[in-house]
Amino acid sequence: MDRLLATARTSNKGMTTGEPAEPVRRTWDEVHGRARGMAAGLRAAGVKPGEAVALLAGEPETIAPAVQAVWLCGGSITMLHQPTARTDLATWAEDTVRVLGMIGADRVLLGPPFDPIADVLREHGVAITELAALLGGDAPDLEPVPLAEADTALLQLTSGSTADPKAVRITHGNLWANAQAMATAAGLNPEDDVMVSWLPLFHDMGMVGFLILPMILGIELVKVTPVEFLSGPLIWPDLIARHRGTITAAPNFAYAMLGRRLARVEDGAYDLSTMRLALNGAEPIDPAAIETFTEATARFGMARGAMFCAYGMAEATLGIAFAPLGRGMVVDHIDADDLELHRHATPTAAGDPGARAFPLLGPPLPGMEIAVTGENGEPLAEREVGLLQLRGDSISPGYLTMDGPVATQDADGWLDTGDEGYLVDGEVVVCGRRKDVIIMGGRNIYPTDVERAAAEVEGVRAGNTAAVRLDTYGRRDRFAVAVESREAGNPEDAERIRDEVTSRVTAQVGARPYEVHVLPPGSLPKTPSGKLRRAALQERLRQAAT
Repeated sequence: MDRLLATARTSNKGMTTGEPAEPVRRTWDEVHGRARGMAAGLRAAGVKPGEAVALLAGEPETIAPAVQAVWLCGGSITMLHQPTARTDLATWAEDTVRVLGMIGADRVLLGPPFDPIADVLREHGVAITELAALLGGDAPDLEPVPLAEADTALLQLTSGSTADPKAVRITHGNLWANAQAMATAAGLNPEDDVMVSWLPLFHDMGMVGFLILPMILGIELVKVTPVEFLSGPLIWPDLIARHRGTITAAPNFAYAMLGRRLARVEDGAYDLSTMRLALNGAEPIDPAAIETFTEATARFGMARGAMFCAYGMAEATLGIAFAPLGRGMVVDHIDADDLELHRHATPTAAGDPGARAFPLLGPPLPGMEIAVTGENGEPLAEREVGLLQLRGDSISPGYLTMDGPVATQDADGWLDTGDEGYLVDGEVVVCGRRKDVIIMGGRNIYPTDVERAAAEVEGVRAGNTAAVRLDTYGRRDRFAVAVESREAGNPEDAERIRDEVTSRVTAQVGARPYEVHVLPPGSLPKTPSGKLRRAALQERLRQAAT
């Protein structure tokens, strides 16, 4: 908080919002001035130090001062999961009430574009404070509530089901440790860097990486909403070109989408030569999709070395490992049989049949330790595949759950990530989530390999494939593949896709799907931040089979 206040006093950098229709730039000092006025209103409304305050809003220009305002009052902030056009509001409101009870929040700060659902929340007994009523206040003499490093700054809702919620408790100490580590590893320069982002602020990469971090360090930020990006993905390179952006970030699916779009854009349409970091994280990285992206952006001046592979999660505040600056994507090609049968990452040539490709995600950030352990907790050697564990000042002390607080760390301070992977030359490689691994005939098959093969079939929507285990009831192990396609309603096209997915997966992965489901767009269950919910799909398929 001290650094944030110093930035507000001294920095001439700021945040541009409202692109592309009505862009408005405010310095971080102006953002902080709005925050002080909002904080005065919150104190008058009864917000107390240590209080958990929930926030439901979509506009960055409102969210940024609201976050600061809650901290000025000594509270913690929780960004609620946002309803969409497909959301059943009654069910969403019930789930939201459960979340509010779990985190102990008595009020919701409500802002555009969600003002119209205020009545739905009130009907469920939720107290509402409208952000519009807090704006415009003036409190130059407001004294911030003193905060300790152990005080809670964020309660970050995880990407799981809102009906079974869990929140990661991020302290102010966690935030500052991770911000410093990321700034060092990414070589952040407040004088020269310009960050450009459309990432949602209810997700850790959007909130911590592309709001809190530039707000604390005083870095120029251009921030739009996911709606603008999804409505027209080319707004992303347009903003980078017009604002001379140097840093951006997104999950793999967005780079895959943009790479395809840019391939159809004429030369010279955008100048991306200022880009030095395009961080790729939050979901598995597909080397083929990133190669397409780097080839497409090279025509517009973006250096191949700008692709910046990373590993992170909310339990570590955000960043865990960053690839070396300027290196670009480097892929580790390993023998599939050794990986699946012996849990060893044996190097092989890229063109070898059955080779698996995993990007190197870099060494751990400063202050972060990464260990790989076996089934019984024993330490594993380099290139042995096991469970990734973390320790450091950025690691959250615990979760809030419906059953009460739960520690994230063991007695020695280690966090079990739930991810499987290995280390090579000090760099981390992530193979997949342990709970999602498909075991067939003694082989450990990672669903991402199956999903990438299925995504190559014509008519399958990129980023919308899922592979899950099926209940076997004592029979041979089986798995299913589900893909989304706009051709799902045409029986002949759907049958072609099923056949081609089966053939492609069998050829590339060496295992034949027991079922292939071709679904309309929007059918696969996903988290509010867009990640696949494989467990939910697994349950849906189980129920359909009974």
